[in-house]
Amino acid sequence: MGPDAEAGTAARRADPFAPLTSDMLDVGDGHELYVESVGRADGIPAIYLHGGPGSGCQPDHRRLFDPERMHAVLFDQRGCGRSRPKGSRAHNTTAHLVADMETIREKYGFDRWMVVGGSWGATLALAYAEAHPERVSAIALRATFLGTRAEVETAFTTRLAQFYPALHEDFLSVLPPEERARPVEAYYRRILDADPAVHGPASRAWHDTERALSEHKAAKTRLDLASLNVWRTLPATPFMEAHYFANNSFMSEDQLLQNAGQLAGIPGIIVQGRYDLLCPPETSHALAKVWSGSEVRIVEEAGHSLYDAGVRDAVMKSIADLASKIGR
Repeated sequence: MGPDAEAGTAARRADPFAPLTSDMLDVGDGHELYVESVGRADGIPAIYLHGGPGSGCQPDHRRLFDPERMHAVLFDQRGCGRSRPKGSRAHNTTAHLVADMETIREKYGFDRWMVVGGSWGATLALAYAEAHPERVSAIALRATFLGTRAEVETAFTTRLAQFYPALHEDFLSVLPPEERARPVEAYYRRILDADPAVHGPASRAWHDTERALSEHKAAKTRLDLASLNVWRTLPATPFMEAHYFANNSFMSEDQLLQNAGQLAGIPGIIVQGRYDLLCPPETSHALAKVWSGSEVRIVEEAGHSLYDAGVRDAVMKSIADLASKIGR
């Protein structure tokens, strides 16, 4: 055993969630993905899909998986996190990400694996499972998002106005009056505009509004309009979200629900916050109706965030329960 391997073994003894492996994986089209694995090499295979699109995996995501039972792979999707080139939207569609998952599965030599994801990660999990059902042993979802324009439109217009009317007014006020009739489309155009004077304020307003919608008890329920034009680091997710959502997540209309029959027989658990304003319970229940072998577990007093009370524990339990069901 060389010094690097010895150091890695020592680190895992000190921290059972330390990566077994971490690599940059060339998937073509000029993209390299950051990929890591945790747990035990002979454990139950799983893959974790982060949200956004546009965010990335965090060290805490490793802790969703029991290191004594699981062999979990986590990766930053194209243009996200530590993957390169950072922020690139070229050759970046749902089909590309599904193909990347197959490349990762083959790299690790897994025949089948559990697929785990929340919000956009749930979208990608469903897209992959419907394309490759024979490669999926189980599915654990949180906050079902089907990747449609309608879901985003409703969240940022009707639902935002219902629950945060003052924030809705702030959100609209960032746009010129002539663009307020179709605000979501206007935000997409502005976020993807090359001019920093245009995309800067729009991306910050979108990010801060989405954050309020994602928290059961929002820390801020108004936009700081004066600061939107002040230079500071731009959030990453609005740019990738606008790229994907303006294109209906690069899927046909209602594709995931219409193709859910492909999931028949795959055991699944959907963790759903009762008061999720971005991905409401009706979506999870609509999916469960057409996916035999799935169940919805409602977390009361929770919204969209993984870190709302009870949600993280429910996700961990769903992974553990599915692991017990599928075995080695």
